[in-house]
Amino acid sequence: MTTKNRLTILWTNDNVITAEKMVFMYGINAKTRNWWDEVTIIIWGATVQLVSENKLIQDLIVEAKLEGVHVTVCKGCADQLGVTEILEGLNLEVIYQGLPLTQILKDDEKLITI
Repeated sequence: MTTKNRLTILWTNDNVITAEKMVFMYGINAKTRNWWDEVTIIIWGATVQLVSENKLIQDLIVEAKLEGVHVTVCKGCADQLGVTEILEGLNLEVIYQGLPLTQILKDDEKLITI
């Protein structure tokens, strides 16, 4: 079942400014201002490495989660980059994302790719 008022942000760009000034600025505001009922950020590709190393980004993730944004990480990427344990230690959901992303696309849900 899909939720019509659900937004997913597929975050693959490892630029810190883009993360801070778009992914988290919009994601957090979209949730706290009730623009969307549900907001999910999927961390995929190069961003997996960035999250494992960057304290500012880690702090933004904590803030987003506190505001009700669901944050999830691509396990395939985390495993390949050797950072799965670090990300799980940050209390992030680390799961394979291929099937969930495919379902989002097949269900014609709202998806922003950064």
